[in-house]
Formats: sequence, C-alpha cells, structure tokens
Amino acid sequence: MSKQSVQAEGAKANVKLVELLCSRRPDVKIVAAIPAFNEEKTIARIVIEASRHAHKVVVVDDGSDDLTAEIAERLGAIVIRHERNMGKGAALKDCFEAARQMDADILVTLDGDGQHNAEEIPKLVNAILQNGSDIAIGCRFRGKTDMPSYRRIGNKILDFITRKAGGVQVQDTQSGFRAYSKKAIHRTIFSANGMGVDSEILLRARRAGLTACEVPVGCRYAGRETSTFNPISHLFRVVSTIVSYVGEKRPLLFFGVPGVAATIIGTILLVDATQVFLVERSLPIGTALVSVLSLVIGILLSIAAIILHVIVSKLEELPPMSR
Repeated sequence: MSKQSVQAEGAKANVKLVELLCSRRPDVKIVAAIPAFNEEKTIARIVIEASRHAHKVVVVDDGSDDLTAEIAERLGAIVIRHERNMGKGAALKDCFEAARQMDADILVTLDGDGQHNAEEIPKLVNAILQNGSDIAIGCRFRGKTDMPSYRRIGNKILDFITRKAGGVQVQDTQSGFRAYSKKAIHRTIFSANGMGVDSEILLRARRAGLTACEVPVGCRYAGRETSTFNPISHLFRVVSTIVSYVGEKRPLLFFGVPGVAATIIGTILLVDATQVFLVERSLPIGTALVSVLSLVIGILLSIAAIILHVIVSKLEELPPMSR
C-alpha cells in the first residue's frame, strides 16, 4: 500500500472517530425526533439506530392507525400522539417543542419511512459542533441514492422554487434529515402544518440569520414506497406554502404589483368606456363593469400591500425572540 493510501485511510479513520465522539459527547445533549404516520414496518429500525447516537429519541405519531406508536414505546422512545393526521409540519412543531422542553443542544430530525440512515446522524452533528453551522442538512443528491426519477424531478422543481423565493443556497431543500443547533431550535418558528414545512423552515431560517450547510448522505428507496402522498399533491402543498410565505414577507411584490397592474387595467378600460359614451351616447356595460371591478380590486390590493409592508417592517425591527 502506498504512503498516500495509508494517509487517506488514516484521514478517513480520524473523521469517523471525530464523528463518533461528537455524536455522543456527554456535555452535548442530542435529541432525535421522528415524525411518523403509519410506519410500523420501519419505525423499529429507525428508533434503534437513532438511539445509538442520541440521548433521547422522540417519535411523533401523527394519527397512525397501525402499531407505530406501540412499537416505538416498546423500544424506549418518547411518543407524542396526535388523535388525527395533522401533517408533517404539525408533527415537526411537536418535535421542536419537545427539544426545547428537554433543553437539547442539538435536535436531529429524520423521516419515519426508512429512507434516511440514522447511522449517519454523527455526520450532521459533526457539522454543527465542528463547523459552527446552525442547521446541517443531509443532502441526498451528493451521496449514494436510488431515488426514483419522478421524485428526483419533483424535488428539483421544489428546490428551484424555494431557492428563488428566498435566496436559499441549499441544494436539497426538501430533505427531512437535518440537525439543528440550540440557537436554531429556539429561533425556528414556522406556520405550515403540511409538507411545505421543509421549505418554510429554510426560508425563515435565512431571514432569521441562521446559517445552513449540507452534508452528503445516502438514501434508501429500493423495495419500499416511501411516501403516503401523491407527488402532484405534494408539489401543490409545498408551492402553496412558499407562495403564502412570499405573500407574508414580500407584500409589496405579492399584493402591490398585481394591485398596480389591476388599477392600470381598470383605468384604461374606464377611459375607453368614457370615450365610447361621449361619442356614441351609449355606455358599454361590460367594459364599464370590468373597469370598475379592476379598479376596486387594484386599490384594495395596493392598500393591503402598503399596510402589510408597514407591519412586516415593524416586526422585523423587533428582536428575534420577541416576534
């Protein structure tokens, strides 16, 4: 074996050792949280693997009608139950709240469908402890993955939309395999209850000044159906969340531009209807109604944009924990 090969193997061993030490340091409390909905086939392995690298494992059973909660409890996980299916975002809210109540130093989230390898938790923890990032994201496109082509295409579309909506410099915006620092645990506040939560967290994190990095991870899809959602429905839910966020954070763009456009169209139509009336002494009812409607909508949207812009500006002047 060459000297270069020996050095390379030594470097890999050192990295693995650092990751192992970081993952279970006694002075760093790590909580692994798993949102789960009807995942009785995979939850056991995930809880067992996660417990090797976390001090506490939390499973949020989002209204499952199978044995997901019972299996997790038998394996020592702390189980939070929802009486009905409320969505991934609602489950993640409970994950963050549990981490705050446990005074966790790092929160690791991973999906309950088995696509993430919990043995890679040390990689994300290491990125928080060693690199100083607030959020470490397991990037499925940099590691080995057998992700189906339709999911890859859908994720790429959502990644592009998320990056354009908020300037998020992340390749895999839809990955649910993440680690959050203590600062991120307390500053991460989101409203989405559904599948759009992953995008919203990154958009709000950027505005809150939190830093994010990506860590290559593998992903397991072969032999299992890893989503209970229709891909089109998933795409629609995420896009709806992003649109809602843009409307909230950029009201002048979201409401103001359409408002001005509607006002201009209404004015042009009103002038045209007035000219027709002066020349022909006959009022074009259709044009007049559309012009008035456009003007009313345009003025209301413009006023709403100005009011929301003032409110958002005032809120952003407040300290993060006071919002």
